Amino acid sequence: MYRHFLKNILDFFIAFTALLVLSPLLIPITILLALANNGKPFFFQKRPGKNGHIFNIIKFKTMTDEKDENGNLLPDEKRLTAVGKFVRKTSIDEIPQLINVLKGNMSLIGPRPLLPQYLPLYSERQRKRHNVKPGITGWAQVNGRNAISWTKKFEYDVWYVENLSFSLDLKIIFRTIKKVLISEGINTANMATTEAFNGKN
Repeated sequence: MYRHFLKNILDFFIAFTALLVLSPLLIPITILLALANNGKPFFFQKRPGKNGHIFNIIKFKTMTDEKDENGNLLPDEKRLTAVGKFVRKTSIDEIPQLINVLKGNMSLIGPRPLLPQYLPLYSERQRKRHNVKPGITGWAQVNGRNAISWTKKFEYDVWYVENLSFSLDLKIIFRTIKKVLISEGINTANMATTEAFNGKN
């Protein structure tokens, strides 16, 4: 009952309440990011959701669109703004995904939605991560996040799908709060974002 019914109800109620409670924080953050990113405080990107269905994920935009003389985007760490660094370190950049939860294409807890180009690279077992809605946080995020290999992340994702329960989601929520407070596992060493998945790592 929890997996197919109560989880969706709790997702909607908690996401709606969180957006109301956090609005005094989100409004000034939105303004600061708009000033730092030429009027673009939000970042939209296509991601695969449950059963691989594509949707647009919403995040706060933490990097500029600065390019080099050849028209290529500068390295992530050079495009990360001062306010963006703070927003990312505190995981505030993930909060707009509460809108995705309200729309029904994400859950509060579940495997993180990755890039569409990764879909053909998954093994049959790894594809099971798409048997449930993707989440803002998940079992892999509280067990290493960007500090562990892709292989290990997918093992955690599939384990979550096979063991999904209210008590497990509650455990992930409390461990997520702890991770955010100590800023653990936000980025891999010397990188603003984790390395791309190539089907092997």
